[in-house]
Amino acid sequence: MKLCECRILLVDDEAALLDMVGNLLSKEGYQYIDMAADCSSAVKLTMEKEYHLAILDVMLPDGDGFALFERIRKVSGGGLPVIFLSARDEDQARLRGLSVGADDYVTKPFLPEELMLRVRAVLKRTYQIDDTAGTDRIGKALIDWGAGTISADGEDYALTAKEYVLLRKLCENRGRILSINILCDTLWPDGSYGYENSLMVHIRHLREKLEDNPSKPEHLLTVRGLGYKII
Repeated sequence: MKLCECRILLVDDEAALLDMVGNLLSKEGYQYIDMAADCSSAVKLTMEKEYHLAILDVMLPDGDGFALFERIRKVSGGGLPVIFLSARDEDQARLRGLSVGADDYVTKPFLPEELMLRVRAVLKRTYQIDDTAGTDRIGKALIDWGAGTISADGEDYALTAKEYVLLRKLCENRGRILSINILCDTLWPDGSYGYENSLMVHIRHLREKLEDNPSKPEHLLTVRGLGYKII
């Protein structure tokens, strides 16, 4: 099974958040995403379909995510991995989520790319999905997408969440110029206006990990007036 073939159930009563996370999952290549706004709809879906992961809000209009978690695990036979989303950052809520057997717990507001990394990690760990296709080479640098690292000259450099998303976007469009607007929309899908300087900082940090001489890049190039590209 490939990651893109995993079926994901997303449960939250905030329509805007459902749309945002659903769009993020789609952009990451996940093909099967179902959404529910309450517990009863979520249980009905799990009785009709088999899921590989559930992403659950803690506070729902007809119950809480912890109770829903127990119900859908029974329906699914007990092995469904779950990530909780919640605006509650109290230690007790987090501990309860982990104590009932959740695989991860993400507090709102969260970085979209962080959630995507956690989704990927839970799916790969649970289903032993081999992500060997997730490597790229840029000059001397080897990018391991599964590990989120760049290896060059005997050194390993960890990618931050935003560096990961940015570099992946550039590598998926290798040789093509990507505009500043496109890259900002990728990193900040909830509103990219005003992030140009932040994008430049992330580009600089990537060059420090990729290039022999970050001040004279040979691979992560600026195309003046247009944007950036990887060659």
